[in-house]
Amino acid sequence: MVWDLDDDEWFCDCPVLFDFAGEQVDVNHHKFDEVSLTWSTIDPGRPLRWAGFNLQWRSEPLPEVQALCGLPLQSVELLSWMGKDAAHGAVDVSFVFPGSRVSVFNALDENGLDCPPPSAEQHPYTVH
Repeated sequence: MVWDLDDDEWFCDCPVLFDFAGEQVDVNHHKFDEVSLTWSTIDPGRPLRWAGFNLQWRSEPLPEVQALCGLPLQSVELLSWMGKDAAHGAVDVSFVFPGSRVSVFNALDENGLDCPPPSAEQHPYTVH
């Protein structure tokens, strides 16, 4: 994840990277209805340049994500929001681990992170 060194917080406008034994998945939400999933297209070893910000890649900067390190990945789900609001059809990318999960969702033109199971308004599609 990208960390804002000046504000000492997660910079959620940048992609979220997950490393599964050398297989990197890059997740990024853009605008209100776009999500990008790529594999190993971003090198977190390279410096970040974003005008006006002092940014740096950090591995496991958030405790809820750090707790998942070393757990086997059980499945990947795409969670489609079925609520009757402006977010209808938005897709979260959810990584499922034994007894836990982490989902990257669209937080209005930036990434959000969540760990609870899908809500009643979310329809899960397992990726095979």
